Amino acid sequence: MARAMYEYTKTILKKVSFNSELFCKELEKALTRLLPHEINELKIWLREFTATRPELYACMAIVKR
Repeated sequence: MARAMYEYTKTILKKVSFNSELFCKELEKALTRLLPHEINELKIWLREFTATRPELYACMAIVKR
């Protein structure tokens, strides 16, 4: 089930990526729900996903906390 939460999180983040404020909120929620190893995987995915979306760079600060 935990893997399902990780995949669900990625789906939600993709859907809200049009709005950086929403993206940041969903990212904060995800970091409270995912397991530590899933957070590491999410960080890798986020680096790739935001590489072409400079408007989402500010949200990466949330992950670095």
